[in-house]
Amino acid sequence: MLLVIAYSREARQSLRNVCRSHDGTVVRQFGRVALFEATEFGAFQALRLREKHGEAIQLEQTVPFNEFAALRSEVRAAAAAYEDRETPSLPYEQFQTGTELPAPTEMKDRDLSSG
Repeated sequence: MLLVIAYSREARQSLRNVCRSHDGTVVRQFGRVALFEATEFGAFQALRLREKHGEAIQLEQTVPFNEFAALRSEVRAAAAAYEDRETPSLPYEQFQTGTELPAPTEMKDRDLSSG
């Protein structure tokens, strides 16, 4: 998918117009941000916006997040266990102390690609 971010009022208006006119190309719109299909036509629309508005339009290519390919199973298990905790206000760092769940510092230092 192509992520299109509009930073100026004029760029946001143009993005809204493109999204309304070409809704078959738009996967999702979030105000000043839109996801376009990863097709040549989607790229064409995104590039039109950048040609018109210059640096007021940012373009990025994204890939869907696959938690099973990108994460260790321990991280998925930790998220499930933490959300099932009995004390909702207990911070994760205290929750995981004394367990085999990954520590926050360990997860912060590890890129998704190394999962």
